[in-house]
Amino acid sequence: MAKKPATAGAPSQRMLRVAEEVRHALSAVFLRGEMHDPDLDGRHITVTEVRASPDLKHMTCFVAALGRAVTKEELQGLRRVQPYLRTQVARAVRLKFAPEMHFQPDTALDYAMKIDAVMRRPEVRQDLEPRPARPGAERREDGEGEDGPA
Repeated sequence: MAKKPATAGAPSQRMLRVAEEVRHALSAVFLRGEMHDPDLDGRHITVTEVRASPDLKHMTCFVAALGRAVTKEELQGLRRVQPYLRTQVARAVRLKFAPEMHFQPDTALDYAMKIDAVMRRPEVRQDLEPRPARPGAERREDGEGEDGPA
C-alpha cells in the first residue's frame, strides 16, 4: 500500500515527536546547568519549541530567557556549547544521526505582548465593547424588530 502524500509543508508525526523529545533533552541539560560558558553562567534559558528538518539531521531550537529577551551574547554562548548539547541530546534521544542544532530567539511572547498592548489602548477598547441598543429598535419575541429578522 502506498504512503499517503503528506500535506505540503506540514511536519510529520515523527518529526513532531522527535522534536519534542529533543526539546525535553535540551531542557534537562539547561535545568542541570551543565553548560560551562561565561555568557551562559547563571542564566535561565528555556527551550520553547524545537522544529525538526524532514531528515531529522537539523533542529531549529527556539529559546527564551525568563522575563526578558535572549541577548546576542547568550545566543553566541549557545552556539559555542552546541557540540556539547548535541552530545547530550544524542545520549538522551535514540536517533541514527545526532542532530545539529540551530538556536533562534523566540519572539512569540514579545509579539503577543505587543498585540496585548494594542488591544488595551482606549481607541481600540471602545471598538471592542458592545454598543448600547438603539432606542426604539427593540426586538419582539419572534426575533423581528424594526431592522428586520435577527
